[in-house]
Amino acid sequence: MTTYSDTRNVVLRAPAGLRVGEVVSVADLSHGRLLALAAAAPPDADDPVTAATADALRRHHPDVTVPQVEAVDLDPATPDRRYALVRLRGLATDDGSTRDIVVMRGDLAAVLAHSQGSRATKALLRRNASHAIAQGARPLAVAAAAVHVDGSVGGFELQGFVTVRAAAPDTASDAESAAGSDGDDGSWTRIHLWSASLRLQHWLNVTLIFVLSCTGYYLMDPFFGPTAHDGLPTGYLMGWVRLIHMTAGFCWLLVGLARVVSAVASRDRYLHWRTLWPIKSKADLRNLGRVIAHYLFLRRKEPLYLGHNPLQQLTYTAVYALCAVQMATGLVLFGLSEQSSPFWRLVSTPVHWFGIAPVRLFHALVMFVVWAFVVLHIYLAVRADTLERHGGVSAMINGGVWLRRGSRPTDAPPIE
Repeated sequence: MTTYSDTRNVVLRAPAGLRVGEVVSVADLSHGRLLALAAAAPPDADDPVTAATADALRRHHPDVTVPQVEAVDLDPATPDRRYALVRLRGLATDDGSTRDIVVMRGDLAAVLAHSQGSRATKALLRRNASHAIAQGARPLAVAAAAVHVDGSVGGFELQGFVTVRAAAPDTASDAESAAGSDGDDGSWTRIHLWSASLRLQHWLNVTLIFVLSCTGYYLMDPFFGPTAHDGLPTGYLMGWVRLIHMTAGFCWLLVGLARVVSAVASRDRYLHWRTLWPIKSKADLRNLGRVIAHYLFLRRKEPLYLGHNPLQQLTYTAVYALCAVQMATGLVLFGLSEQSSPFWRLVSTPVHWFGIAPVRLFHALVMFVVWAFVVLHIYLAVRADTLERHGGVSAMINGGVWLRRGSRPTDAPPIE
């Protein structure tokens, strides 16, 4: 969506007891521009929501003005259509030209149903809106569409939402009532964090570990298909399963090798080997204790990290080491079938030391430990995303996380 601006201003006084809370933008509009679209109304409008939005815009973004709207350009919401349509004329675009747009704003479900946006974007808006509703606020969703030269209106694109709530009678000031819990203006900023390379490696690991676990478990305990005990031809099922297991294993080795290369050569701080050991000072050690206390429900808040906190990173580093051991034992077992080769005889030396059964048992036990981590990882990721609403789960798909403006992460500059 093109960024628009307007030098004309409409003065709408905020109604008593109604305040704007957080602003969630999912497009390229700033929070001020999103508030401006939500506040656009005719000068004589008596809508308390647009008045509250315009008031928040004046206080938090004085450089952005409310677009002027003629009465004929406002198509208010109805009981059957739970959103309003507002035509904004002559808005300036980034390239210096002007054009008209139509803004759709209203009930979140209605706007989502009649606008374009990815599934991840819509899920993110619904999740944040659910949290806002639970806190007593109502989300005012906003979408926008360009008006073509022939007068037709294009498809509506989701822009985000603004929450509006009733302020307590004893609210100290307008600024305080609109501010978030951290003292900011309640708006959120999306930060691109995880590179495409890291995300690709993550999902390749997920896929290959799943395939290796399923086929490995079958090799350990064939729980379906014909067996010799049935007196039926066994066919080549076990051979196919073993082929899939070995193929996935060598693919996993390539992914591991790529991770090692990226740890040395990548300029991405979250891929570099220095990240694998996050405790570099006494402050990091103290934060590790605070994070553990938070996870044990002994501390309400944990130190804010843009990337992984110390406990997470130490856990992931341990899992890296565990997966390396699993790859090594897999190669040891594979070498048993290639004893005519001096190389594979050398690789399978641990089998000659400890025996086949102990090495296979160890290989299987590591698989169960990895799956214990997977279950815990999914739980903690969903828990953190639910409580903190930073989009950590979807970040492994789109690469971005959300933080409140004014936040001060321990491992990054303040979020402005």
